[in-house]
Amino acid sequence: MTTDYLLGPVMLDVAGLTLTPHEKDIINHPNTGAVILFARNYSDPEQITRLIAEIRVARNGRILIAVDQEGGRVQRFQNGFTRLPPACCYADAPELAETAGWLMAAELLAVGVDFSFAPVLDVDCGISQVIGNRSFSTECERATALASQFRKGMNAAGMAATGKHFPGHGGVAADSHLALPVDERDLATLRVKDLLPFKALIEEGLEAIMPAHVIYKAIDPNPAGFSSFWIQQVLRKELGFNGVVFSDDLSMEGAAVAGGYPERARLAQDAGCDMLLVCNNPVAAEAVLESLPVKNNPLREQRLAIMRGKPAMDRETLMRSAKWQESSNLITELVSRYA
Repeated sequence: MTTDYLLGPVMLDVAGLTLTPHEKDIINHPNTGAVILFARNYSDPEQITRLIAEIRVARNGRILIAVDQEGGRVQRFQNGFTRLPPACCYADAPELAETAGWLMAAELLAVGVDFSFAPVLDVDCGISQVIGNRSFSTECERATALASQFRKGMNAAGMAATGKHFPGHGGVAADSHLALPVDERDLATLRVKDLLPFKALIEEGLEAIMPAHVIYKAIDPNPAGFSSFWIQQVLRKELGFNGVVFSDDLSMEGAAVAGGYPERARLAQDAGCDMLLVCNNPVAAEAVLESLPVKNNPLREQRLAIMRGKPAMDRETLMRSAKWQESSNLITELVSRYA
């Protein structure tokens, strides 16, 4: 079996601005399917374009390139990219949500990134510092409308969207990077608030979803990303979602309840995750790559195919375009007002 027609189930990261020989080997492992980039991988647009090209050459087959480029405190590429505001500020400028989605996506696509993990669909309940201003609103209807416009802009640029963190991370104080949050609310409460943005965007055709490393104790004993109830029953059957399910990072403390890294990967996959993120721990990533069986999965391939970026223009052409210049100026002005 060659890797030419395989898109593996693991998303991993790399250490620096260029690839090491060992990283090239790992990228070409048949279970590798994607690479996520961080601020440490970025110096300027030209460098990141070269790194992404290097990653694609290293892969003997298809691979997806992702980044977290929401805006605000979660924007990995800054120098040479338009600075984006946190999602909460679009409540005061709703006409710019679609513009911002287009701008974010167009700039990433122009350097070779396939998609950003955005938009955040969590409703801010006023208690989660890790979500906070990353949420579009404290009101589920407004959060839904603004996230929908942001996604519309992403799609117009040629980028698929990923809604996170299903079924809603805004109701817990703990940061799942550092602890395992427990949400005490029942399903009826979540249905009338936190689940509404996910439901609405799924009905609009949302391409991908990332579950939360949160336990909803009154509903299921497992964190949502390891729960067949949340992924198979609620997300797939009840909400009719047919897109990609990305696990949140299996290196986060909120995932530790599932056991060692191979156990985390297996449980997330059994629950229904199509692609497993293992970040900032290369030893763990290799353990997951080696532990999973190598097998073709046509359904996963079909779902993940939609995540490939469809850039309309290269970076030089984008920068010369009137649409980019106007959009960048509008968003830069919004950032200055927010600051």
